[in-house]
Amino acid sequence: MTEIVVVYELDRPGATGATGGAQRAVRAVHAASTAPGRPADTGPRTLCGKDTFAMERARWKPSEHPQESWYPTEHASVVCSDCDAVMAV
Repeated sequence: MTEIVVVYELDRPGATGATGGAQRAVRAVHAASTAPGRPADTGPRTLCGKDTFAMERARWKPSEHPQESWYPTEHASVVCSDCDAVMAV
């Protein structure tokens, strides 16, 4: 069984006037499975079908918070509605 991980779709560098060393803002929060046979790696696609290549894996692990939402609450306003619908099933 694969684990579900949280990944962040980040703003493009410079999209908000950020310089090279600045932290990029989270544009959307997605859910993805781990890579088959490689639980330390994120699978190639989110549950909504987006490519995870340029996304950043969150430290938040849904399996460590079974009584809470699958995503960190500080990013509730940018959760992908398609990923959320899949996670609700």
